[in-house]
Amino acid sequence: NQKSNQIKSVTFDELRMFSLTRLPGRQPKFIVPQNIIFVGEIAPFVLYAVETGVHLDPSLKEVTYNPTYETMFAPEFGPVNPYRSQQMAAPRNMLSGYAEPAHVNDFMFEQQRRTFSTFGYALDPSVDTTSQNSSNSYIGAVDEAEKKKGLTVFEVGPKKHDKRKKVQGGESDDIDNYLGPWAKYVDEKDGAKPSEEEQKELDEITAKRQKKGRNEEEAPAEEKTILHVKDAYDYQGRSYLHVPQDVGINLRTADIPDKCYLPKKQIHVWTGHTKGVSAIRLFPVSGHLLLSCSMDCKIKVRNCFSLVSLPSGHSKAVRDICFNNTGTQYMSAAYDRYLKLWDTETGQCISRFTNRKVPYCVKFNPDEDKQNLFVAGMSDKKIVQWDARTGEVVQEYDRHLGAVNTITFVDENRRFVSTSDDKSLRVWEWDIPVDFKYIAEPSMHSMPAVTLSPNGKWLACQSMDNQILIFGAQNRFRLNKKKIFKGHMVAGYACQVDFSPDMSYVVSGDADGKLNIWDWKTTKLYHRIKAHDKVCISALWHPHETSKVITCGWDGLIKLWD
Repeated sequence: NQKSNQIKSVTFDELRMFSLTRLPGRQPKFIVPQNIIFVGEIAPFVLYAVETGVHLDPSLKEVTYNPTYETMFAPEFGPVNPYRSQQMAAPRNMLSGYAEPAHVNDFMFEQQRRTFSTFGYALDPSVDTTSQNSSNSYIGAVDEAEKKKGLTVFEVGPKKHDKRKKVQGGESDDIDNYLGPWAKYVDEKDGAKPSEEEQKELDEITAKRQKKGRNEEEAPAEEKTILHVKDAYDYQGRSYLHVPQDVGINLRTADIPDKCYLPKKQIHVWTGHTKGVSAIRLFPVSGHLLLSCSMDCKIKVRNCFSLVSLPSGHSKAVRDICFNNTGTQYMSAAYDRYLKLWDTETGQCISRFTNRKVPYCVKFNPDEDKQNLFVAGMSDKKIVQWDARTGEVVQEYDRHLGAVNTITFVDENRRFVSTSDDKSLRVWEWDIPVDFKYIAEPSMHSMPAVTLSPNGKWLACQSMDNQILIFGAQNRFRLNKKKIFKGHMVAGYACQVDFSPDMSYVVSGDADGKLNIWDWKTTKLYHRIKAHDKVCISALWHPHETSKVITCGWDGLIKLWD
């Protein structure tokens, strides 16, 4: 206010309310009264600058200016994620990090790669080996690197040895003394005899092999027999082989009983074996004598209720026994690798046979004109045929892939069936060493016990999957799928199977010591008896009795059931 000459204080904000005046031909300017004094705000008013920043593309290879740290490490989109680690927040061009191209010498790279794959250590490419300690400049097996002093695969090579020198061979003009390329080495030894140290090592190796393979010849055990009867012959001159006629049934006939019944109770026990009984056999046709063999190396011949003779001639457990057709002789097979032929009446050992392998089963040829021939299944996968008169091997059947367990004659004794540990069943023509029938299915198990039915039409095979399989024994040897007997536990044991004389029942022992009886027609498990404390390894139905069954077990007992 120039008229009153009064000084008025105004703020800068009030000054901003003044309007701009434009004079003709001049730039607009502020018209400020002269008597206005600015108070309270010394600095001029400046508009605040907006920080926009510069976006830096992470894919750029070159930058023409020096960006700040905030620009280089700014998030690509949106604000900073507070939960991302420093490693995750760093720029990456691949999932695991940031890969940069670098020049590496091919030889050095291959050298370090091979060294790492061979010794487990390599130079750390991120460490300057000139300034860092040697232990920190390796990755991987650092201890191994220090032990080998950082040698690489190209530096650890076979050392060159001095070349062997040869004896001077003379000049080529001297024909008698010239050796040429055939000259011996200076340190060459002419003799093949080993040194004392080498001979000592060879002796130790040979001794171990002989101990392991039992190459030394084992002398056969001495054969002897003890008769347990007062008189070998009765008043009529008959031996104990004579079939009794005062037992109430005709034991001489081949007729079978009309009807068989289930055994109910135990009526007799034969003792005497100190270890498990391996097998029992009845006298042919009549069945009035019982032959048994055991793991105590003993063979026993018994009549109805007493011991008759006790032959002994094996040094190890007896595996199998077999009568000939008339019962006058029997064969025994034991783990001492011997097969021995015995006279039933006198107990004398007639002859012995061996091929240095363990016999697992033995059978006479049932034909009357071939009673001098017998076959044995051996542990070396062969079936060996011997002539008892000459003691020589006359035939070998060697098509099995495992130890032979059973041999059973079928088809009027013209053929025989064998089973083996190779889980197969093979049918052979007599005296022809090529099997004409081979049965092996993926589902089949080993069948270490086989029995022919009384009518000769069926084979009952004890399978190791806890069931008894029935095969036809005449033409095609097909499995009868309607006749499968189950319900017992025999896995791992060769429990012998048998039929009742009238083909109405099937009997077998099991691993629990029980006697199992099935119905032949319906395959139903009819009866089960606790027969032995240990494995019931065999069960025989008497061929003339309607309900008498004989069992033996690994408890050393033989029992009669009726």
